[in-house]
Amino acid sequence: MRAVVYRGPGNLDITDVPEGEVGPGEVRLKVGFNGICGSDLHEYYAGPIFIPNGEKHPLTGRELPLTLGHEFSGTVVEIGSGVEGVTEGDRVAVMPLYFCGRCSRCTEGRYNACAQIGFHGLMADGGMAETTVVPQHMLHRLPDEVSLEMGALVEPMSVAYHAAKLGDVNPGSTALVFGAGPIGIGLWFALRGMGVENVRVVEPSPTRRGAVERLGAQTLDPTSDDVPAIVQDLTGGRGADACYDAAGVAPAVQTALDALGAGRPMVSVAIYETPLETPLLNLVLGESRIQGSLCYTAEDYRAVIELMSTGHYDTTGWMEKIAMRDVVEEGFEALHAGRKMKVLVDPSLA
Repeated sequence: MRAVVYRGPGNLDITDVPEGEVGPGEVRLKVGFNGICGSDLHEYYAGPIFIPNGEKHPLTGRELPLTLGHEFSGTVVEIGSGVEGVTEGDRVAVMPLYFCGRCSRCTEGRYNACAQIGFHGLMADGGMAETTVVPQHMLHRLPDEVSLEMGALVEPMSVAYHAAKLGDVNPGSTALVFGAGPIGIGLWFALRGMGVENVRVVEPSPTRRGAVERLGAQTLDPTSDDVPAIVQDLTGGRGADACYDAAGVAPAVQTALDALGAGRPMVSVAIYETPLETPLLNLVLGESRIQGSLCYTAEDYRAVIELMSTGHYDTTGWMEKIAMRDVVEEGFEALHAGRKMKVLVDPSLA
């Protein structure tokens, strides 16, 4: 079968590889669509970062080279022994987490932050291929109303949904989202799905700002707008009830903390490529906090799929589909250059 194999920084092969064997408790999926994630970009341009190199992952036993792809949907085409409640032909989204179930984080229910966490597509051969084999526990059945294209977006939208919950918001809250990439857009959708109407997306790029505005979002341009002052006016001096950093740059963090209300969280759901100086005095004086957010839970997946089934998410203007043969130029390079926002690879167009 055809697959996108990562061999090191700047080194992707679109090549033929053997199909994996289906073991007990596993199923084979015909992949519908696979999204290229920011983590994939980090691996391609600066990796290996998460992908094991020279030492096998403790939960999967795998290392470089690997087939990429952890944001994907598919159709069940083969079922291993011991699998129950799954039928060939089921359409599914995949929650690609490997977790040990034994560490203190797992036993406390925080398996999304497992001390040995792994991802299908980073620590095992993933979904940027014609087929892939996954454990049954990763499967989330898609209702008829949710397409395979949307199913491939359940993973990144669940990242955003999990972060949105950590802001402790309610329908009367005022929230700021920093960054209008896919996770920032997902945060806007998640907050709206939770009933939060007063959301502003802070984004310096006119292209990205325009994309989220066309979805119905209200935006602020940090290059020309005094974001903290505007938020003070909007909230009667209270400040934002929650700020979400999906930008991962120092100016966004500083502005978020300046706009944050007393006792409230700035939720960080970004990857920071360079160290940041955190203005702790702001946190001390306001008894506010920085809250990290990692991955998602099965509950987040169910919530996102339910919202998708109602037509809540709209991909107009920010998602494109490409053939596997175009994954480097029209995928990785286009995303890295900012020419595209979100790309789904269609393995049927190998």
